[in-house]
Amino acid sequence: MNIPMLLQRPHQHFLKGLVRTPFRCYRFIFHPSPHLGSGVPCAQPLSSPGLHCAKWMLPSNGLTRKLCLQTTLEEHTEGLSDKEQRLVDKLYAGLIQGQRACLAEAITLVESTHSRKKELAQVLLQKVLAHHREQENLNKGKPLAFRVGLSGPPGAGKSTFIEYFGKMLTERGHKLSVLAVDPSSCTSGGSLLGDKTRMTELSRDMNAYIRPSPTRGTLGGVTRTTNEAILLCEGGGYDIILVETVGVGQSEFAVADMVDMFILLLPPAGGDELQGIKRGIVEMADLVAITKSDGDLIVPARRIQAEYVSALKLLRRRSGVWRPKVIRISARSGEGITEMWDKMKEFQEVMLVSGELAAKRQKQQKVWMWNLIQENVIEHFRTHPAVREQIPLLEKRVLSGALSPGLAADLLLKALKADTNEVQPTQ
Repeated sequence: MNIPMLLQRPHQHFLKGLVRTPFRCYRFIFHPSPHLGSGVPCAQPLSSPGLHCAKWMLPSNGLTRKLCLQTTLEEHTEGLSDKEQRLVDKLYAGLIQGQRACLAEAITLVESTHSRKKELAQVLLQKVLAHHREQENLNKGKPLAFRVGLSGPPGAGKSTFIEYFGKMLTERGHKLSVLAVDPSSCTSGGSLLGDKTRMTELSRDMNAYIRPSPTRGTLGGVTRTTNEAILLCEGGGYDIILVETVGVGQSEFAVADMVDMFILLLPPAGGDELQGIKRGIVEMADLVAITKSDGDLIVPARRIQAEYVSALKLLRRRSGVWRPKVIRISARSGEGITEMWDKMKEFQEVMLVSGELAAKRQKQQKVWMWNLIQENVIEHFRTHPAVREQIPLLEKRVLSGALSPGLAADLLLKALKADTNEVQPTQ
C-alpha cells in the first residue's frame, strides 16, 4: 500500500507496527529539526478542508519530531481493490435505499473479526456517517432515530413485549429495528440466537428488522459492534432502534452508553423485587415497566408499581429535566402499551428541547471510542511477541499457586515495556 513519507533514517520497528493498524492508508509527514542534515525538506503544515491531523512527539537522537497523520475518507479508499470498492459501494447504495439484504450484509461485515474485513467495515461506516450527518442537517439538526435500550431479568417477557410493541409501531408508519444480543456459551462459544423465533409476527413485517447477535464473551453482554450496527440501521432508514440486552447485570451499563432512553422491564410476583434487582440498574432506568399486568397478576403488579414509585423518589436523578416513571403493561391484553409509547415520546421531546439528548449522544461517542481502544489494547497485548510466549507459562504457575495473579501481570507488563524500550531509538 502506498504510504508517502518524508522521513530521515526511518525506524523500521515503528513503521512495521503502523502498517499493522486497521487504517493502512496514511500519510506521515515529519517536521525535522533545523539541526538535521540537508536533503530532507521541511514539510509545511497541512490545512486542507476535512483534514484531521493528530500529532505525536517522537524522540529520535535527542531531537523531537512531530508526526502528522492525515486520515481523510479519500485516503482510506485508496488502498481498496476494485472488487473491495465495488462491495463497499454496493452495500452503501443498498443500505441508504432501505434494502434489508444489504443492511444484513453490512452488519455481518462490521461484526467480522477478520482484519481486512474490519478495514472495509470502517470505510463503509465512514460513508454512512457522512450520509447520516447530511440527513441530520436537513432535519434541522434533530436525530433521525430514537434509540431505546430494553432490559430485564429472564422471564420478564421482553420478546413478547417487543413483538406487540413493534407491530403497533409499524402499523403507525414507523420503521423498527431490533438488535437482540444473545449470551454466548463460555464452553462452546455458541449462541442460541432465539429472539427472532420468539417474534414470529414481527419478523415477517417488512417494516421491521430483527438482528440477533452473539456476545462472544464481551463484558456486559453487549457486543462491541452494537453501536456500529445502530448507525447502519439508522442509515437504512429505521427511525426506532430497540437494543435488547442479555439480562440484568453489567449489560445495562453498556447499553445505557449507546441509547437515548433506557427501559427496565420487570415481572410481578418474582419475590422481593427491590432486593433482587441491583440499585444501580434501577438508577439508570428512565422508565420502569411492570409486565404481565393481567389476570391474577394485576394485584401483585400494582403492589410492585407502588414499591418502585416510592423507591425511585430516594434515588439520585440522572437527568435534570426528566423524572423516571413506573407503569404497568400487558403484552397479552395490550393494556398500557399505548400509554408507554406516549411516555417514551414525551421523554424524547423533553430531552431534545433541553439539549440533554445531544449532549448525551456526544458523551456516548467518546465513551465508546475508549471502550474500543481498551479492547484493542488488550488484544494487542495478548498477541505481542514478547508477551505471547510467556502467557502460558505464567498462567500455569498462577494455576498451581506458585505465583500470585498480581505478580504474573506485573511480569507480563514489564516484558512488554522492555521490548518497547528496545525498539525505541537511543537518545
